[in-house]
Amino acid sequence: MALEITDANFQTEVLNSDKLTVIDFWAEWCGPCRAIGPVIEELSKDYAGKVNIGKVNVDQNPELSINYGITSIPAILFVKGGQVVDKQVGAVPKAVLDKKIQANM
Repeated sequence: MALEITDANFQTEVLNSDKLTVIDFWAEWCGPCRAIGPVIEELSKDYAGKVNIGKVNVDQNPELSINYGITSIPAILFVKGGQVVDKQVGAVPKAVLDKKIQANM
């Protein structure tokens, strides 16, 4: 299951991690976010133990959205070594995210 990432645990779960972290910025009211949700869950199972995959609710964690310039959702950030190494805005097929994960692991 995808990890719930918040303003409070972001430093520990994302910035201090030695693994690639894939973060889905989403909101309950966002249709495309709900469409990509199951894909994020599938990826979290596929890469369990190899890649951290989590979700940030933008309504509950506005600070992270502001810090990372999130203006459209769903927005998926790929973070490694504390730096954003890739980004995907909008709902896309699983294969697109899979390719980005492989490229940045």
